[in-house]
Amino acid sequence: MKHLFICLACLVLMACTQPRDYTVSSPDGAMTLSFELREGQPTYSLAYEGKDVLLPSPMGFVLLADGDTLRDLRWTLESTTFASADTTWETVWGEERFIRDRHHEMKVALASEKLRMDIVFRLFDDGFAFRYEFPEQALNDLTVLDEQTGYNFASEPQVWSIPWGTEYYEGIYTKAPLHEKDTMCSPITMEMADGMYAFLHEANVTDYPCQNLAVVSDQLSTYLTPWMKDGKVLEDKAYVTAPFVSPWRFMILTRTLPEMMASRIMLNLNEPCKIEDTSWIKPMKFLGIWWSMHLKEWTWSKSARHGATTENMRRYLKFASENGFGGVLAEGWNTGWEGYEGINNDRFSFVTPYDDYDVDALSAYASELGVAIICHHETSGRADEYEADLDTAYQFMQAHGMPAVKTGYVSPLIRTSDGYQFNRSQGVVRHYRKVIETAAKYHISIDNHEPAMPSGLQRTYPNLMTQEGIRGQEWNAWAQDGGSPCSHVCTLPFTRMMAGPADYTPGVFAFENPIIPGTRVHSTLANQLALFVVLYSPLQMACDKIENYEKHPAEFQFIRDVPCDWAQSMLIDGKIGEYVVMARQDRHSEDWYIGAVTNEEAREITIPLDFLGEGEWTATIYADAPDADWQTNPYATTIERRKVSAGEELKIHLATGGGCAIRIGRN
Repeated sequence: MKHLFICLACLVLMACTQPRDYTVSSPDGAMTLSFELREGQPTYSLAYEGKDVLLPSPMGFVLLADGDTLRDLRWTLESTTFASADTTWETVWGEERFIRDRHHEMKVALASEKLRMDIVFRLFDDGFAFRYEFPEQALNDLTVLDEQTGYNFASEPQVWSIPWGTEYYEGIYTKAPLHEKDTMCSPITMEMADGMYAFLHEANVTDYPCQNLAVVSDQLSTYLTPWMKDGKVLEDKAYVTAPFVSPWRFMILTRTLPEMMASRIMLNLNEPCKIEDTSWIKPMKFLGIWWSMHLKEWTWSKSARHGATTENMRRYLKFASENGFGGVLAEGWNTGWEGYEGINNDRFSFVTPYDDYDVDALSAYASELGVAIICHHETSGRADEYEADLDTAYQFMQAHGMPAVKTGYVSPLIRTSDGYQFNRSQGVVRHYRKVIETAAKYHISIDNHEPAMPSGLQRTYPNLMTQEGIRGQEWNAWAQDGGSPCSHVCTLPFTRMMAGPADYTPGVFAFENPIIPGTRVHSTLANQLALFVVLYSPLQMACDKIENYEKHPAEFQFIRDVPCDWAQSMLIDGKIGEYVVMARQDRHSEDWYIGAVTNEEAREITIPLDFLGEGEWTATIYADAPDADWQTNPYATTIERRKVSAGEELKIHLATGGGCAIRIGRN
């Protein structure tokens, strides 16, 4: 009997000291996430169909609380709760009208000698997510010095990314094995050793710095964007007060690229819409007084070549009305550009037009034509001044019938009330949120340039319609490297575009560049048409000059027709950096649109039409001519109309740097 008691005591001791494993699976059962405390430290691991994807990976924080640095706290598990959900919600606008949220959830409540912390895990059929929650407690005011979230891959992936130091996220995504990467901007896209694909990012970034991803000992580790003070980078990353929840860290994990592209995990991890009446939020295509400035033909500031004049704006508004566009962007309409250009110390005014821009008359003319003026607010990175002017600026816009504004923050560092900060720091994330919420009060939609990387906030505030954070078309006007390579637009859909809509500004119809002859758009005309389908934005600007569109009326018809609000979207075929074939159905009709683009390699593609409904349809096909080539013959395009039906296949030739755009409507 004595020996029996000893054995039972040993078993109890082993149960107390050995790691305990808690698991949650995806609804389809293919993916399993395990949580484990290892010597008091939280870790998680992930398996797909029984095969390891992530080996035990670290979690947690280094915190400063009440003057003490809290590092390597020993946690104990207080409780574990499980939940599940299967709901469908309707978007205000987007790539789909309806989105399903189906997941299983596990919440672990942890306690240490100093703090309590919960970790919530969610598993979807196409990926997983988790976030940290700090309930209200004695130590409520916390400084985050480091987030210890990591990703320990069972086998090394190939990674597409841009470096952490990429200004405004305007870089070209490059591919390399993980161990060859340094600190990267989030998001990243990966191809796993077994052929699976993964997309790693964050969702619902609220009052917290944006994450970056550092490679440490061939593993991925989270590097939060730090605060700055007096020009110096601090150890401090975030200042939080419990109760507090972190952004979600999520990974899409799928067998195929079409499945990865179809994932809506990021949107599902954001809160439902907080705007009760969304009827004023309108997706639209628009024109812009913009491209000529980048070509250095017009100026933003007042000059003999000033772009945003009453005369020019009237011409663009009339052309927009005649061709079905919703509005015209006016850049350089307001005073203060001389300060931006270093001519003097003037600051921008967001209510004072230059004297050659009659804002009252133009607002009346736009209303008469049934189109809108999209305002432009460049801040030159002076977020503190812009915040002081927000209400006045948006009241001015509202009074003049301007429903949307393109905001800009062209500066290596953003000046806030807390001094100069990185554009993805906690302080600037707070600023962007204030802009969005203030704009919503005045029924103003936002196109944010030089932003923090999108994280799905458009679900909660759908007036945040699009953002930059991308190496867009403007680089093809003046980049010293000659412009973005053809492969760039074949990589973006699988990388940056997975984070949310982007204001890339497609639609160049003239490829000569007399100002910088070595720099140009690396595409054919058909490729530019296809980008209206391939690269999604609910505010989509056709960027070229009126006269260039007038030279190609037949091809311009596709831009007139294509919508920017969709009922459903799908990747038909593609390979990262090589080619993309996207199909989308119009939200307000049965029409389908297809866009295909290729890199520097010409190729023949086959497009199955099995997504069409029954009956006969007519396809209008805008394709590269047989002799088209982005360098030598970019304008060569063929336009064909033919009857098609479900089950048929279209065989299309894509020239080097080429593309194809197709509209399919019912007969």
